[in-house]
Amino acid sequence: MEHKFKTVSDSIISNVSLPAPSHIGSLVRVVGLTFEAKGINAPLGAICEIKNENTMKVVQAEVVGFQNDTLYLMPFSEATGIGPGSSVEIISNDARAEVGENLLGRIIDARGLPLDEKEPIQCENSVSLKGTAINPMDRDSIKDVLDVGVKAINSFLTIGKGQRIGLIAGSGVGKSSLMGMITRFTEADIVVIGLIGERGREVQEFIKESLGKEGLKKSVVIAAPANISPVLRMRATFLTHSIAEYFRDQGKNVLMMLDSLTRVAHAQREIGLAVGEPPTAKGYPPSVFSLLPNIIERAGVGKQGKGAITAIYTVLAENDDNSDPIVDIARASLDGQVLLSRNLADAAHYPAIDLNGSISRVMQSLVDQKTNYLGGRFRRLWSLYQQNEDLIKVGAYKSGTNAELDEAIRVREKMVSFLRQDLNKRHSFQDSVKDMSKIMNESESVLKAPIN
Repeated sequence: MEHKFKTVSDSIISNVSLPAPSHIGSLVRVVGLTFEAKGINAPLGAICEIKNENTMKVVQAEVVGFQNDTLYLMPFSEATGIGPGSSVEIISNDARAEVGENLLGRIIDARGLPLDEKEPIQCENSVSLKGTAINPMDRDSIKDVLDVGVKAINSFLTIGKGQRIGLIAGSGVGKSSLMGMITRFTEADIVVIGLIGERGREVQEFIKESLGKEGLKKSVVIAAPANISPVLRMRATFLTHSIAEYFRDQGKNVLMMLDSLTRVAHAQREIGLAVGEPPTAKGYPPSVFSLLPNIIERAGVGKQGKGAITAIYTVLAENDDNSDPIVDIARASLDGQVLLSRNLADAAHYPAIDLNGSISRVMQSLVDQKTNYLGGRFRRLWSLYQQNEDLIKVGAYKSGTNAELDEAIRVREKMVSFLRQDLNKRHSFQDSVKDMSKIMNESESVLKAPIN
């Protein structure tokens, strides 16, 4: 059945208590993931409580669309026991979340409730989960280097405070490991981590192995695994950004990690298709392609004199397809990307960063001219070897044919050694640039030396 409807990609729920509802309707139909209710008026994003008086089953749901006098609701949990005639009551029209210093060191769900079995979280402030758009003319510029402790990123993909960057990879190539390295090694005041749509076991694994006790002290973790409702996954995404925005506006240098942007798109696809949106590229409805840029624009440098949110979004390249529509829109919306290579991962080269497909769009304005030049020279030799690797390995290339390729072959082992890094060993920005410059300065000396 096709519906003419209105949807909002940022429909979310609220933690704040509101006056008792004044509108009551009834459930008339259940179709797939959506409930249809009549006799009640509620705005998009409102939270309703569905109650079956016979079974005493109670389920909360979010308004995700409407047609004439019919509301379309999507439940937060399993709806077994709910049937036609169940009462529908509005319990919240607002979309806000409680935020504050008490969130630090805590692991919460999409509704801001603790998952770490500790005491309830009491916060002194509340903010809109929709966020407030910043006038582009009011934003400060990206002018300070963010040291992430990873040699390959510091030297060739330098990140600035307030930059938005994508971590693009297929499955099983070390995306989570690199994310953990950046989380542990980065010099940030606050770390906000959104684990959206991933496997449930990875939540505890990431917190214990990648983040650690010390890292957790300055972090807030929002977990919304794949088995929960898509509206809660979307809500967790907005909650992650709202918490980061709150600390940014306190003047903090915030590192926000969202794993993954692709799962966010999947959640919005489930919502859009359930209420009748037409599928477009790879089954994604139009709302997905308006949602992602809006989410990304919430991160970045704040108003002048405020802090900054440096955002790292992981993007899953399904079947290693870098032309996937979500990968494409992420590349177009972000300030750069770090591409991970399956070939490097298969060769036990970690982190498996592919310099050929990676770029930082703000690096040139952050580092000096010499570092820019030497970094570009390193990338050129790396790429030249990659392009001719098959010829070199089968012995078809004759030494002396191309002086630059000869140099790429000569320094290959040093380059590989430089790009590899132990998962538990941090390399500062200064040390990374110094070591890279040493390799390239030696290379320049060889190329400029007279031939005997």
